[in-house]
Amino acid sequence: MSHLVFDAPRVAEAYDAARPEYPAALYDALSELSGTALDGALVVDVGAGTGISSRGLMERGARVVAADLAGHMLAYFSGASVLADGNVLPFRDGSADLVTYAQAWHWLDPKSSIDEAMRVARHAVAGWWNSVDTAKADWLAECQVRLSGVPGYTGPEGRDLPAIARAMAEAGLDVHDRWVHWTRHVAIETFLTNLRSHSYMARLDPARADELIERERTEVLRVFPGGDLVVPMRVYLAVGRKGPAE
Repeated sequence: MSHLVFDAPRVAEAYDAARPEYPAALYDALSELSGTALDGALVVDVGAGTGISSRGLMERGARVVAADLAGHMLAYFSGASVLADGNVLPFRDGSADLVTYAQAWHWLDPKSSIDEAMRVARHAVAGWWNSVDTAKADWLAECQVRLSGVPGYTGPEGRDLPAIARAMAEAGLDVHDRWVHWTRHVAIETFLTNLRSHSYMARLDPARADELIERERTEVLRVFPGGDLVVPMRVYLAVGRKGPAE
C-alpha cells in the first residue's frame, strides 16, 4: 500500500487537523536514548507529513529539515522542507545529528531506509509511533473490533512495531526502545476526523467512509455523551545509536 494515499488534499487536511501530537516525555526519551540534546541539533525528519513531529522537535530548539514525497502534506509545514524519498535521501554523509521517522518508517524499505539514515546521521536514527492504548479502555477495544472489517485495517498500531528495532540492530546500531504512555483529551469531531486521516479510511468509497464515521459517532457518544473524549495513548520509540568509530 503506497503512502501517497496521504497526498490528497482532503486527507492531508484531516491529517493536519486531527492527528495527535506527541507528548513531551517522548522528546525527553528521544534525547536520552540518542545521547543527543535536541536544542541546537540538526534533524532530518523523514516522512514528516504535515510536520507534526517536525514542529515538536523545533519547539525544543532543534533545526529541522522535513522530508516527504507528499507535497500536499508538506504544504502544511512552514519550516525547511524537501520532497524526498526516505529510501534515497538527498543529503550529504554525516550532514545531520539525527534522522527521525514519526509514524512513517513502515512505508519504507527496511534495509535501504536504515542504510540511508545511517549514512546521513552523525549520532543516531530514531522512529516512533502513536497508537491508542486499547488495554486501558474497553470502548477503544470495541472500536478496533468494529474497524477490523475495513480493508487494509491492521490494528491500532497498524504494524509490527519492533521491526524497526530489528532493522536497526541488523544494520549494526546500538538499539534502545521505550513505550511512553499519555492521555489525549479531544472533542469527538477531532477523534472522527483522525479516523478519516488513516490510509484504510482514505481508500474507501466516500459514501462508505461516511457511513463508518457516523456509526462510530453513535457508538462513542454512548460512552461520552458530551462529546469530550479521554483517549489513553502510548508511543513506541526505538533509537539506534551509532558507535564511536562511525
